[in-house]
Amino acid sequence: MSVFIIAEVGINHNGDITLAKKMIDEAKIAGADCVKFQTFKAEEFVSDPKQTYTYKSQGKEITESMLEMFKRFQFQKDEWKEIINYCKQKDMVFSSTAQNKSDLDFLLSITDLPFIKVGSDDLTNLEQMKYYASKQKPMIISAGMAYAYEIEDAVRAMREVENEDITVLHCISSYPTDAEEVNLKKIPVIRDAFGVKVGFSDHTIGSASAVGSVCFGAVVIEKHFTLDNDMAGPDHWFSITPKELKQYIDDIRFIEKALGKPELKPTEKEMKMRKIARRKIVAKRDLNIGDKLTDKNLDFKRNEYDGIEPKNIKFLLNRELKVNIDKECIVNLKDLI
Repeated sequence: MSVFIIAEVGINHNGDITLAKKMIDEAKIAGADCVKFQTFKAEEFVSDPKQTYTYKSQGKEITESMLEMFKRFQFQKDEWKEIINYCKQKDMVFSSTAQNKSDLDFLLSITDLPFIKVGSDDLTNLEQMKYYASKQKPMIISAGMAYAYEIEDAVRAMREVENEDITVLHCISSYPTDAEEVNLKKIPVIRDAFGVKVGFSDHTIGSASAVGSVCFGAVVIEKHFTLDNDMAGPDHWFSITPKELKQYIDDIRFIEKALGKPELKPTEKEMKMRKIARRKIVAKRDLNIGDKLTDKNLDFKRNEYDGIEPKNIKFLLNRELKVNIDKECIVNLKDLI
């Protein structure tokens, strides 16, 4: 089964439905399986209207009210319906991370979500996790900033409501993530320790980590993208562009094919090359009937015809020929007395 690739819009639509549709178009062109948004009401998850947030945007450091910032990125019910319908028109899977229970209920009231995504920030929000899992949809949870016991608690909470369709995304919650922090070896540990499917929420630069995650068993990969790194907003600068997203997905699809099968045998194309590239035993000079074969009159050279490999020369040595063999021609057992 192919890796499921989620093109994460997040809030990179900047609250503009035209931009949101353009991002859906670009995700489709790039070959993503799903385009994912974030659904929230700012007042329900930002408790202090005076709380500020500092981020990088357009090459500058911006500090502003967190509440006001998130308010700019909210869509209304009719807008969400329009986005969902547009995804259907484009044959693109729609999903969105619901920040609160009311947001999940709202999404489920207007569409059939293919899965429920929980971000790293809510990994320890266990009562909400149970509520989400009780909807009996596939669960995809990010495990950024987490200790093992916190992942275990979250998985247990979902299983308590009899939801076993769980994918845990290895995630490092730093933007961008440095190579020394990525720790892809965590992926099979998460899979084996908790008996879940695994994936990768990628905050690195480039596609190398995503490609590596596939080698370690990731079946879901999530990546933030933007239409332009120079747009105003907190997430644009570290997100990948549509062109980069296309290359990113192509790289993942390449490694999927390249992993292949664990069978130690030549491929079909190698069998053709094997025939012309491997050396066979040939006559070093013209040989006549009755000549005895030795390492002085035999040689090892490439030849397009079927022949005996050099490792089997011991079966030819000191035996007499019953036919003449021209120089450079194959010597076979049928030619011997």
